[in-house]
Amino acid sequence: MTAKSPRKMLVTSALPYANGSLHLGHLLEQVQTDIWVRFQKSRGHHCLYVCADDAHGTAIMLTAEKLGISAEQQIENIKEEHERDSAGFLIGFDNFHTTHSEENRFWCETVYQCLKDNDHIALRTITQAFDPEKQLFLSDRFIKGICPRCKTADQYGDNCEACGATYSPMELLNPVSAISGAKPIEKESKHFFFKLPEFEAMLKQWLASDTLQSQVANKLKEWTEVGLQEWDISRDAPYFGFEIPGEPDKFFYVWLDAPIGYIASFQNYCDRTGHDFDAYWQLGTDTELYHFIGKDIINFHGLFWPAMLQSSGLRTPTALYAHGFLTVNGTKMSKSRGTFIKASTYLKHLDAEYLRYYFAAKLSASIDDIDLNLEDFVQRVNSDVVGKVVNIASRCAGFLRKQFDNRLSDHCSEEDLVKSFIAKGDAIADLYEQREFNKAIREIIALADQANQYIDEKKPWSLAKKSGTEEQVHEVCSVGINLFRVLMTYLKPVLPAMADKSEAFLNCSLNWTDLKAPLSGHLLSTFEPLITRIDVKQVEAMIEDSKESQAAEASTTVATGKTKAPSEAINFDDFAKIDLRIAEIVAAEHVEGADKLLRLTLSLSEDGEPSGNRQVLAGIKSAYQPDELVGKLTVMVANLAPRKMRFGVSEGMVLAAGPGEKELFLLEPHTGAKPGMQVK
Repeated sequence: MTAKSPRKMLVTSALPYANGSLHLGHLLEQVQTDIWVRFQKSRGHHCLYVCADDAHGTAIMLTAEKLGISAEQQIENIKEEHERDSAGFLIGFDNFHTTHSEENRFWCETVYQCLKDNDHIALRTITQAFDPEKQLFLSDRFIKGICPRCKTADQYGDNCEACGATYSPMELLNPVSAISGAKPIEKESKHFFFKLPEFEAMLKQWLASDTLQSQVANKLKEWTEVGLQEWDISRDAPYFGFEIPGEPDKFFYVWLDAPIGYIASFQNYCDRTGHDFDAYWQLGTDTELYHFIGKDIINFHGLFWPAMLQSSGLRTPTALYAHGFLTVNGTKMSKSRGTFIKASTYLKHLDAEYLRYYFAAKLSASIDDIDLNLEDFVQRVNSDVVGKVVNIASRCAGFLRKQFDNRLSDHCSEEDLVKSFIAKGDAIADLYEQREFNKAIREIIALADQANQYIDEKKPWSLAKKSGTEEQVHEVCSVGINLFRVLMTYLKPVLPAMADKSEAFLNCSLNWTDLKAPLSGHLLSTFEPLITRIDVKQVEAMIEDSKESQAAEASTTVATGKTKAPSEAINFDDFAKIDLRIAEIVAAEHVEGADKLLRLTLSLSEDGEPSGNRQVLAGIKSAYQPDELVGKLTVMVANLAPRKMRFGVSEGMVLAAGPGEKELFLLEPHTGAKPGMQVK
């Protein structure tokens, strides 16, 4: 295989926001990045992967307030959860940090001072949106309205997801606060701006280079063609973030310190390991820097970030790699359909490597959306990974163990065949390098088909029944194991845990650089199962579990005072259709196998007639034991259509309030209320 000088690379993926759980959309990016990094390491390159939690902003402050904890505790809790779930998907971070760190504070202040010293900061008074109910200035993402450019409704206050336009929040048409639902008022405030227009020439050259995918570059050129605008980089107190030095009650906008978090995370890594920081971030180095991001944040990474880096005297990225969104079964992920799947929910039911393989089989270098078709997911993993790749090893290992003491033959009868598999390595490596993972997988599975065809033609199971054919059986199975070794080397970046098990079986490492010739006379370990088939029932259980989690979450948000965003708002006529009734809880029991649900029998009949009973599955198990509920009155949505769930049919909804877990309260009606009474 072609030898290349080792490269030095620093790779990042976008920082997950520290305000909620990871879902499969987050994992699409982390898996894509992790595969690419593992591939580079397998080729002998020095490749580091760092990331962090994006831990600042109004949303985190408000969530912590709602939960009754500090913002610091909120982000620490989420960081622990994020690290656990990423590890569950075998994401091999060399460092995972947080933007709420002293390293990030130092670099934010350093970059800001460079911008200021270079006269790239403007100061002026602006009219800003202010929530009169919450008494705070509204961050861009907490204002929704109609895009002033394309007139698309339900857009956030910093950029339009439909046309990509950027604007100030007060430019939105019919803006409302996404926090309280109140109409924002205008209030003057002093703000700091980054003079992005002064980098127009630099950015046009940047966009004309090979640094960006053509689709991304063409999209970003729209900003330069209409004229770049100065970028607001400050926010007013109250705000959870870093205060701007010398500017009381003024904070760095979260999108200023988030990309700087890449630098801070690497600084933290270098401080721990003694690695050379300057070799990766200073100008004139031969190291490479890559950012993997979603297509929804290309403006921050493709315009603001390189301009900030240049003004600060730091190097710009070697390349930005953007990917599309994740859909499930052809549509946007849906909580009601159970296809908004948290990382933790997936891991309760399925092996992480199933999804890693499926993502790899779908991912390309484009920014097109990726669809997780669950039926295809089951079929492809079972067919390709289990039925083709693992099948090669399992078919041959038994003969080698029983007849040849787990040792390969001293002579490879099909050396040319094995070498032809090895010769494919450079082409497959080029596909990995270009992030054409789907094409690489097709090439690898085509080789697996060829290997299985060879074994089918030689039929070692038939040869083993004949006398005098021991040497032939030995050679055929040894060839099969050698072909399996090559295939698993190519799949190691995608299936690292399965590769570890394969290395234990093969008694050798699986690295591109080690593929030179077949193994001969090599001692194997006893073959152990590498991965099992997906049972469709596992997928169904995962979907139902996602629905259950959503039902439990819904019970904690009803009657909490939280106002729905404009896209979720209903009018009075819709609300009038809801039939709220007093119900008596006549029976309550645990639901076997459910973590959050209780099965309640509710009576709407004053005389307790069974004909008036309803069964409701309610996500209140964290707050109540069944025997505490019997005999209590509560309020239920009586005209909700029955819904089939994993654990049975639910014939209504119980109203509850509270932040969740043990703090969850049924809304008990006033004295004199009777079952069946309508709540007005």
